[in-house]
Amino acid sequence: MAKKSNTNKKKSAAKEFGESVKNSTMEFGESVKESGKELGENLKESGIELGENVKQSRKELSENLKRLLAGEMKDMKKKEKTRGVEILGVFAQHNFYANGLTPEELRTTLEDLGPTYVKIGQIMSSRVDLLPESYCKELEKLRQNVQELDPALARAVIEEETGKTIDEIYSEFRDKPLGSASIGQAHYGVLKDGTRVVTKVQRPLIADMMRKDFVLLKKLASGFSVVNEASADAEDQVDLMSVIEEFEKVTEEELDFRVEAENTRYFKENCIEDEEKITCPTVIDELTTERIFTMTFVDGYSISHKDRLIEEGYDVEDIGRNIVDNYVHQVLDIGMFHADPHQGNIMVEHGRPCWIDFGMVGRITDADVNIIQSMILAVLEKDVETIANSILSMGAASPKTNRDKLIEDLDVFLDRYVSVTSLNDLDVSLLFDEICDLGAKHHVKMPGKFTMLVRSLGTIEGVIEQLCPELNLFEILSGKMMDRAKKSFDLEQEIVSVGKDALEVGKKAARIPALASDLLKSASRGRMKINLELTGYEELLNKGGFTVKNVLLALFACVIFIGSCFLCMADIYPKAPGGMPALAAIGLIFSVALGIYTVRRFTQNK
Repeated sequence: MAKKSNTNKKKSAAKEFGESVKNSTMEFGESVKESGKELGENLKESGIELGENVKQSRKELSENLKRLLAGEMKDMKKKEKTRGVEILGVFAQHNFYANGLTPEELRTTLEDLGPTYVKIGQIMSSRVDLLPESYCKELEKLRQNVQELDPALARAVIEEETGKTIDEIYSEFRDKPLGSASIGQAHYGVLKDGTRVVTKVQRPLIADMMRKDFVLLKKLASGFSVVNEASADAEDQVDLMSVIEEFEKVTEEELDFRVEAENTRYFKENCIEDEEKITCPTVIDELTTERIFTMTFVDGYSISHKDRLIEEGYDVEDIGRNIVDNYVHQVLDIGMFHADPHQGNIMVEHGRPCWIDFGMVGRITDADVNIIQSMILAVLEKDVETIANSILSMGAASPKTNRDKLIEDLDVFLDRYVSVTSLNDLDVSLLFDEICDLGAKHHVKMPGKFTMLVRSLGTIEGVIEQLCPELNLFEILSGKMMDRAKKSFDLEQEIVSVGKDALEVGKKAARIPALASDLLKSASRGRMKINLELTGYEELLNKGGFTVKNVLLALFACVIFIGSCFLCMADIYPKAPGGMPALAAIGLIFSVALGIYTVRRFTQNK
């Protein structure tokens, strides 16, 4: 139920986001019109500043590239001044202002906006902490294969980055790409020494275009200030500018292929224990720069081809176990894990699984693993306090977080796990999902690395279920966690810790008689003051206050009514028609009206 509620809240947030844009349309239009020339200048200035601030080694385009890109560069300059209006036009075309964005509309809108937004959508598809699951799944469909880059351009980029001709580098280079994506495309080649490689080439001008798009996005986002997420409270609002800056940072890393190369190199050196069982490509350092990334070629096919594996005589369970063992090793032993382990990123080369594409990796510390471990063990032990402490330690609580209410919900949450007595019976992925939902409900923002781990676990679980359903990912994970817990258990340290606790308890116990004596002395001299603070009874107290107020109103109405009756027998002027004193008539009318009002308040608030 908590998961459903959280999803509904996020869907509601999407609609409210649409309404927010609708209300701001005129303001945006005026802002863009008024700053047309200024916007063009800011884009140019910000583009230069960005190039200087980011650790880049951008070179001037070679004459050959300038000649090949002359038409595209001319088009880019024309579009710079009208890009803001073009963005608003795409949103209007997709009826964004009227109905908000459905998952499918969000995907098609991002596709129409261009490569920058396609890449943002691909990043967003893995951020379940920012978007509902339905939106994340739809964004996974964003096109990976886009229009192929002209082979002459791909060759020119490689030659510019290396300072050598294609013939000096490769004995064979295939112009037909292995695949094309929004930022770059991959080409097969054979080096002079016979090494088969894949060279990933970045599209010329894509970096400049995406950086300028982000400058414009931030300028437009300043008109929104915040996106309301189901509440008008400032604490429940998302800073749209911060979200865009986060996407910009991730995109900058993807624009520098040296980052992915370093991830691949680190993974190869630290996460691969036995290359006979599992492996990953090797980075070719001398052919890797900011705009090209060369690695050894994986001569295989996706893990999704289970039938082919069986036909070729491979044991799919052994392959699956090697993948799971290595993934658990990444998470628990190394603290760096493949954050997008879908079937397309796990190849099989001669029966040996091979990880590819390290553009997105997650990192967690030993402290994070310890918190996760204690959280899982606390679920088995039904230890509510430890679970609450783990959630608060892992996430960032807000002033609205109420620990007592969190514990109340955790009691209900643990009722669903009352029959779970072993880690083998625990669905860790589902458990983490529910913990994220609980955190969101109680205003505890879970860190991106945790939500990335949750999504990664769910993805690898799906891969293993299709490959070999009899293999239990979480049984292997739980076994590894138990081994880790045993290794980290220090009996001597535990004995010392228990001894210290016992000594502290003894010291405090020895002070009890003295404290009791002081307390009695203060009470006997009238100096003792007791402060009581009731928590968790706000609703009851509010109802009690409401009842008391209405009872007093009813009594007041009765008193006025009785007093007015006595006045009816007095000979007081002025008199109303019929001989009744006017004061008595007014009192009767007022008391009856007050009585009716009080009864209505009672009935409406039952």
